[in-house]
Amino acid sequence: MNQRPTKEQVEHLRRQYPAGTRITLHSMDDPQAPPPGAKGTVAYVDDMGTIGIEWDNGSALSLIPGEDSFSKEASPEKKKSRNSHEAR
Repeated sequence: MNQRPTKEQVEHLRRQYPAGTRITLHSMDDPQAPPPGAKGTVAYVDDMGTIGIEWDNGSALSLIPGEDSFSKEASPEKKKSRNSHEAR
């Protein structure tokens, strides 16, 4: 996000990435970035729309939607139901 997001955009991000959401990093243009494939947990979404991550390696670098590439991990319930569906 190159400009300040609207309140509605920030609220949308907060609904999409609530605290506790697991994230997988694909790429980040930052010399201190964790490596691609690193995993972390959302701690917060701030008023500027950046997503605070507590990375599994101990880092706490935030993600910037629209600039950094990342994805949500599937929740364990979805994985379980998907796997049980495939087993039928």
